[in-house]
Amino acid sequence: MTKPRVGFLGTGWIGRHRMAAMVATGAIEAVAICDPSEECRAEAATDAPRAAVIADLDDMLALDLDGVVIATPSALHAAQAIRALDAGVAVFCQKPLGRSAAETQAVIDAARAADRLLGVDLSYRHTAAMAAIAPLVRSGDLGEVFAIDLTFHNAYGPGKPWFFDPERSGGGCVIDLGIHLVDLALWTLGFPAVDDVSAALFAKGQPLRPGEVEDYASARFHAGGAEVRLACSWHLHAGRDAVIEASFYGTKGGAALRNVGGSFYDFTAEAFAGTQARTLTAPPDDWGARSAAAWAVTLATDPRFDPAAEDFVQSAAVLDRIYGR
Repeated sequence: MTKPRVGFLGTGWIGRHRMAAMVATGAIEAVAICDPSEECRAEAATDAPRAAVIADLDDMLALDLDGVVIATPSALHAAQAIRALDAGVAVFCQKPLGRSAAETQAVIDAARAADRLLGVDLSYRHTAAMAAIAPLVRSGDLGEVFAIDLTFHNAYGPGKPWFFDPERSGGGCVIDLGIHLVDLALWTLGFPAVDDVSAALFAKGQPLRPGEVEDYASARFHAGGAEVRLACSWHLHAGRDAVIEASFYGTKGGAALRNVGGSFYDFTAEAFAGTQARTLTAPPDDWGARSAAAWAVTLATDPRFDPAAEDFVQSAAVLDRIYGR
């Protein structure tokens, strides 16, 4: 059986990591790589030595590909994804799929029209912790979930200048970090209706002004019957590298994903009953590229449009309302 032929557009650290995971599944063949950095291209070639080095997306699409993996700056995601889908090529894209709900919806519409698989690297869904917590919520074991607390503080923040340009990034820490947590909450709850969204956005300790991106944000919204509270930041004095939590509180119990010792990668899952806590999962858990590997396997078995992709716009719409647009 012929493996799907996949091109990799953007081979920085994330792009290379996702490519290595996809190749390791044995489900796809990496046939092309494209990146403006010679160093990134060279490092990617170690995982895909037979892949051709391509100048741009159009040249890549001329290779009769089955899929394209997009790991480029955020401003390029929607246009590049639509270009690939219009050519009949499936897409796996880094988040955000679009800088707004409108951009995100346009990509989904292109995928549906082309009947091609569309995936987004919403990787925290694929942690062992969330694999343990989500069934507790959905089965009713926690009772009626009425409160969700979401936190993502990154002590370092992004290293590339385009992250700080609102036109190129679509926003600051909310679209960079908060998008994962908003998605986790809505995905776990089954994407209920959202209303009553409010937020406070700050840059360097002051209310956000035009032309800036936020480095601290707090937001609240209702998702179905749950009150959701979100806090995220870059460069916060939090006493550790990262604080990452998603806690779900119901009428019969609670459950939480929490990072361990400030780690960006190690998580526990616990279930709560009153003052008692029970460990559900603990490190190690090599979860970082599971979403990419899962897309590769699905591409090899059924490359058609997955209606679950329609849900990507729901999180984007919440972010739009947090940003007041």
